[in-house]
Amino acid sequence: MDPNTNIFRIPRRFNWPLVVGGFAALALLMMLGRWGALVADSDAYLDLARWLRGELPLTEVQPPFSYRLGLPALAALLPGDLPHVFGTLNWLFVTASALLATASMRLLGFGTQRALAAGLLAILSLPTVWYAPCVLVDAGSLCMRTLFVFGVLTGRPGLALGAALAGTAIREEDILLLTWLIVNDHVSKKRGLAALALALLGLAGVHWVVGAPAPGWHFETRYLTGLAADWRALVSLAACAGFVLPLALAGLRHAPARIRPLRSLLALMALPAVYAVLCAPADGRIVWDLYPFMLPFAVAFGMPKEQMAQTTRVTPLRAARRA
Repeated sequence: MDPNTNIFRIPRRFNWPLVVGGFAALALLMMLGRWGALVADSDAYLDLARWLRGELPLTEVQPPFSYRLGLPALAALLPGDLPHVFGTLNWLFVTASALLATASMRLLGFGTQRALAAGLLAILSLPTVWYAPCVLVDAGSLCMRTLFVFGVLTGRPGLALGAALAGTAIREEDILLLTWLIVNDHVSKKRGLAALALALLGLAGVHWVVGAPAPGWHFETRYLTGLAADWRALVSLAACAGFVLPLALAGLRHAPARIRPLRSLLALMALPAVYAVLCAPADGRIVWDLYPFMLPFAVAFGMPKEQMAQTTRVTPLRAARRA
């Protein structure tokens, strides 16, 4: 192989402008019905944004998610009605997530069809219709998680590190991404621990400024029994699982070697979902949160063995350069 060849070069026949426009239009079409809708958690995010705009005193900022400052801070900087601002940001995040999923699979040599399937699976799902348009921070967190996976799979640990830090500012559980990078030696210990310390200090600072209570970790059987009796939550879980979860589970066993190390990342990031089921009311968003880690396995399902063996267009995950 020519050492001067760019192994991450996307062939010209892959029409990126058409893909970008198509994904953006499709996501918009999917989200318009509930654009800017308010759900149970929305008040906390709106209060944060209003406080940052100077429209609300700090004493009226509502828990429990008043420490998730990243996305409300971005929304507060933009003009317009806040619910519509959140809807617009979430539309951009959904579109970006689909594009990153497609780019990851394309750069790994999975082929045009499987690469496009990754992006389409990210958009054509119940979460895009029901949760993404609402005043929530999940879409922003998912975008950062997808960017993290992109950075890891394409040998860009610095990008993955930045995505993990940005994700932690949006949702606190994304700090687990930093621990995974450090434990698996994808970044130097010095740089990884410095990023982890920065993330912890940021979370502690937000808690101190906003005065938000720390998340509770108390197991209560009423959440499990309540979930079993709540048909809406069960339908939400099943619908959000959609095609992605079954395909990912099927693809886990015979996944190509270059994405196989993501198994441990998927297992780690499933822990917050387990916590949500045991210690808090849960719905289909706990499955949606895992989409960035499941999509590579989902589109790898059924891949021919000869295609799995191709390594000419990818830097192996374990051999990726360290930050």
